[in-house]
Amino acid sequence: MSDQTKTAPMVLVDGSSYLYRAFHAIPPLTTSDGQPTNAARGVISMIRSLIGKYPESPIVVIFDAKGKTFRDEIYSEYKAQRPPMPDDLRLQIEPIHRMIEAMGLPLVIIEGVEADDVIGTIAKQVGEAGRDVIVSTGDKDMAQLVTDKVTLVNTMTDTVMDIAGVKDKFGIPPELIIDYLALMGDKVDNIPGVPGVGEKTALALLQGIGSIKDIYERLDDIAPLGFRGSKTMSKKMEDNRDMAELSYTLATIKCDVELPFDMHALKNEPANKEVLREWFQKLEFKTWLRDIDKAPMAAGTTVNDSDEGEDTPAVSDIEVQYETVLDKSQFNQWLEQLNQAELVAFDTETTSLNYMQAELVGVSVAIEAGKAAYIPVAHDYEDAPEQLDRDWVLEQLKPWLEDEGKAKVGQHLKYDANVLNNYDITLRGIKFDTMLESYVFNSTGTRHDMDSLSSKFLGHSTVKFEDIAGKGAKQKTFNQIDLEQAAFYAAEDADITLRLHQAILPKLEKTPELVSVFSDIELPLVPVLAKMEQTGALIDPDRLHAQSAEIASRLQEVEIKAHEEAGQEFNLSSPKQLQEILFEKQGLPVIKKTPKGQPSTAEPILQELAENYELPRLIMEHRSLAKLKSTYTDKLPEMIQHTGRIHTSYHQAVTATGRLSSTDPNLQNIPIRTQEGRRIRQAFVAPEGHKLVAADYSQIELRIMAHLSQDKGLLDAFAHDEDVHKATAAEVFEVAVDDVTAEQRRRAKAINFGLIYGMSAFGLAKQLGISRPEAQKYVQRYFERYPGVRTYMETTRENAKEKGYVETIFGRRLYLPEIKARNAMMRQAAERTAINAPMQGSAADIIKRAMIKMHNWLADTDLGVKMIMQVHDELIFEVAEKDLEAAQAKIIDIMQNSTEIDVPLLVEAGVGDNWDEAH
Repeated sequence: MSDQTKTAPMVLVDGSSYLYRAFHAIPPLTTSDGQPTNAARGVISMIRSLIGKYPESPIVVIFDAKGKTFRDEIYSEYKAQRPPMPDDLRLQIEPIHRMIEAMGLPLVIIEGVEADDVIGTIAKQVGEAGRDVIVSTGDKDMAQLVTDKVTLVNTMTDTVMDIAGVKDKFGIPPELIIDYLALMGDKVDNIPGVPGVGEKTALALLQGIGSIKDIYERLDDIAPLGFRGSKTMSKKMEDNRDMAELSYTLATIKCDVELPFDMHALKNEPANKEVLREWFQKLEFKTWLRDIDKAPMAAGTTVNDSDEGEDTPAVSDIEVQYETVLDKSQFNQWLEQLNQAELVAFDTETTSLNYMQAELVGVSVAIEAGKAAYIPVAHDYEDAPEQLDRDWVLEQLKPWLEDEGKAKVGQHLKYDANVLNNYDITLRGIKFDTMLESYVFNSTGTRHDMDSLSSKFLGHSTVKFEDIAGKGAKQKTFNQIDLEQAAFYAAEDADITLRLHQAILPKLEKTPELVSVFSDIELPLVPVLAKMEQTGALIDPDRLHAQSAEIASRLQEVEIKAHEEAGQEFNLSSPKQLQEILFEKQGLPVIKKTPKGQPSTAEPILQELAENYELPRLIMEHRSLAKLKSTYTDKLPEMIQHTGRIHTSYHQAVTATGRLSSTDPNLQNIPIRTQEGRRIRQAFVAPEGHKLVAADYSQIELRIMAHLSQDKGLLDAFAHDEDVHKATAAEVFEVAVDDVTAEQRRRAKAINFGLIYGMSAFGLAKQLGISRPEAQKYVQRYFERYPGVRTYMETTRENAKEKGYVETIFGRRLYLPEIKARNAMMRQAAERTAINAPMQGSAADIIKRAMIKMHNWLADTDLGVKMIMQVHDELIFEVAEKDLEAAQAKIIDIMQNSTEIDVPLLVEAGVGDNWDEAH
């Protein structure tokens, strides 16, 4: 053993903490035979990373034992509310343990105590013996262990917490963390705490007086502290002394556990490569399999779920050269390199995520892996160094930024394009976008932010914004951040973006259909969405204010009715009061229970009860109105920007199917079926001299079903422009088309759309209010009349199980990691998704293609037309009244002919002074 090994810190890994965090942080992943692997990937990846960072250190991994601990004997409710471990997590524990042992690491599990207690005991004794200890955990309770010898490391967020770090994070030193937890309690562990004491009160007590022991000796000193509730707090503390003492005991990590080994002899053994190889093969960790013979656990390697691609050098293997550009000579040298480079990674740093309000603080560029620069222009904290003038920098960069021939890559470049637009610069030459490359490669494989992508594809943990800016109310904006820290963060963003592109593109290029989705749909859509966002939509705040007032009045009426129905006043938002009134006093049937065994008052439950009982119906009405008021009628007027319009943000890389989503405001969720929802749409208005045109694809998913299934009956119905719901009703109910009743058409419509969404006969029966046998008869007759649909569904399910994904018409893939899950409900949900996703995804692709063609036409036309919104299968335009007829005809033509499938695409367009009138 080397001297360095003897003096290197001992690393204690909180395996149980990382087990749950990995399971919930990483999307569901399975092997080809359905074995879940996400937690195993996350935990082993974290340990591999630790080995790389602490190559000379003994690394000990500690897990909770099965069964109860001494805390359960002290307090029977301890952790009692926690739901049982998910089956898909339980199945991964044994493989994780065996892999850790095969890696040559000590695995410690001691019955009767928690992993925290074992870690606390080892840390205390090793620290007292003079050796440094690193505790790798994500558990805030562990902060009580921090000393000058014991430090916490959170591998998932790449943060370190020493004594100063504890004080910065919690506002108190490590020796008061137990008191802090005891005072405010812990909902996760069901530690009761002192009633009425939350985080702020606990801090006020501890900072003002000291420990719990000190507080009880100085109860009279509480009132003068002056925090909210301080005058009554001494009595609460006195009345709950037993609870405080119990909570203190429960929150205290036991540091005197009897250990069945000599902790000073703990060391790492050589890895058992054969056992590791066996597990990596079984769990299909292909990248790690390739690593086994290179080095047992090489630094810089981490989980890479995309094993089809080329190996990418670890970021740590490349020496970085990051420059901060502060003078014109240095700037000009970089500008020359930008103009000569084949591809440049580009990024902006700003004061806000809101692109309409963001001010440019600096730009970063990278021209090759490891070589990047940050050009600051607006860091304005006290003593900030002199920087180049922002206007001058932008003037110099503008020709390069606007040159279509200068290829650029970025991470979410639409944001940067919008920011630059505020400075009269149109970003051109967008050749690649790493967020979209990852999204097209596998929309469900990971989140598509840079930090997640860097971890997944490069095995590198980037500097996080919170690391340099802080968190919460005290978080700094980028212009306030020390330039040295800001420069590395910004340059790394550009550098990692370039490396991500180099890592992901080869994976995409192995599947030509995915390259086409990226290059023909997603990337060309970026300037389209940017233009729509910049244009914004005009709203009438007076209408919304009036509606808010009316909803407030209606809410009061509904609340009074609910109180009358209940026979008493109560808080309509309180689950506890709802439980008492609905199930104890009114005796309504209990449909589902919470993990604690209480009757559930979740929205789906209340919705079901509302079908037969008045009080739940009133509660649901109240919730719906309150949500409309807070989300739209109150909020929309506050979102009007200096342009006099609202400017939403469209997101390309959020939904699994390829559909766009939007935020601030969320246009997709404005209700259409209620009068109140339609009135919100009435507030979206046309400017003077203009009308709104809303153009909507009619029954697009049914048309796609006809195309995909090639069912003759459906193809004929659409080819002859029949009412497809009437045609289905005629087939299912065996009547002539002209004799179909309105009720029969309604039921046929429910069947048509229900089957697209994978609805069972049970679900159909519930929706239509009929018996299950009757619903089953409808479904059976439907499939007899449309046998192509049944064949399509069966074939799609089988193909999805075999390949692990389904595809849209254009080759977009939706991976289904749960299609082979052992849990029947998860597997069936994946099967339903397999049926619907190709239709939803194809519909998304079709409207995106239409938007791209529309954008190109709008750039060339002399007609007064602006595309201002996209919602589901609908595009909304502002059109000058003088151009209305010509524009409407062209809009319909482009949308109907943007894509050719085996049935006609039909677009219906309406005109009005507001969105509701036009829809």
